Amino acid sequence: MITLYGIPNCDTVKKARRWLDERGVAYTFHDFKKQGVPESRLDAWIEARGWEKLVNRQGTTWRKLPPADQAAVKDAASARALMLSQPSVIKRPVVEVGKDVLVGFDEQAYAQLAQA
Repeated sequence: MITLYGIPNCDTVKKARRWLDERGVAYTFHDFKKQGVPESRLDAWIEARGWEKLVNRQGTTWRKLPPADQAAVKDAASARALMLSQPSVIKRPVVEVGKDVLVGFDEQAYAQLAQA
C-alpha cells in the first residue's frame, strides 16, 4: 500500500497525486494540516532518508524562519522538533511504499512504484 503525505494545496503534492491518479495507482493521502505529522513515521523517514533531505530549505516556511531558528537546525533531533512544530517545512510529498520512502516528486522513481 502506498501512503502519500503532504499538504493538499502544495503544487508538488498536486503533481504527484495527479501522476498517480492518471496511472490508476491506489494510494492513501495523509494531510499534514488536518492530521498532523505522525511522529513514528517522521522517525522512520529520518532514519531512511536523513533529516537533511526532509527539511525543505528552499521553501517559504524555511525562508520565513528567523535566522536563529534556521541556525538551530543542525542535527536530527533539532530538525525533528522543527518538522513537528512546522509541518510545512517538510519537503513534500513524502511517499511510503512498504519500507521504501521517497521525498519529493521524481517521475522515474514514481514509475518504479507503479510497477511494484
